[in-house]
Amino acid sequence: MATKAVAAAALDWTRIYGSLNLGKETVAALQEFRKRAYEAQRVHAALSSQPTTVDFAHYRAVLRNKAVVDECEKIMRDFKPKEVDTGAWIKSIESFEGKAVESAQATEKNVDQEVGKLKKTLANIEEARPFEDVTVDDVLAARPEVEKALKTMFSKGKFTVPGYKEKFGNLSLM
Repeated sequence: MATKAVAAAALDWTRIYGSLNLGKETVAALQEFRKRAYEAQRVHAALSSQPTTVDFAHYRAVLRNKAVVDECEKIMRDFKPKEVDTGAWIKSIESFEGKAVESAQATEKNVDQEVGKLKKTLANIEEARPFEDVTVDDVLAARPEVEKALKTMFSKGKFTVPGYKEKFGNLSLM
């Protein structure tokens, strides 16, 4: 049990939440669950360390009123723990589990889509020709709107690209 506690304490939860790209609701629910679990473990440890038996002989020797001790002993013997219906708690836990599974599946789907996009991009990059090998004809074939824009500029006698000077500055020597 101690090794589990040490291992749990050694985890960097904020890094885990960030690396999994979990939603705010999922992170909040996990943090609340961790808080409740830690509190339950703390209470359990505190109660487990307490003695569970009562030495009635000691109290009979110390107290003058033996009837009180006899009555307490009779109450302790007759005590039966109350049965608690845990159905509501189990339903609540199952509901939380269902939401967590749905959220995890949605996150998995998003991650799978992103991985697919990244694989396509990587394959595209690996298969691409070097920039030096690309010709004007290749650019015009890939983007026909560039040819239309150039024809319009030539017909109007414009030989400057709008926004070029603002972005790169005036490179003319004169």
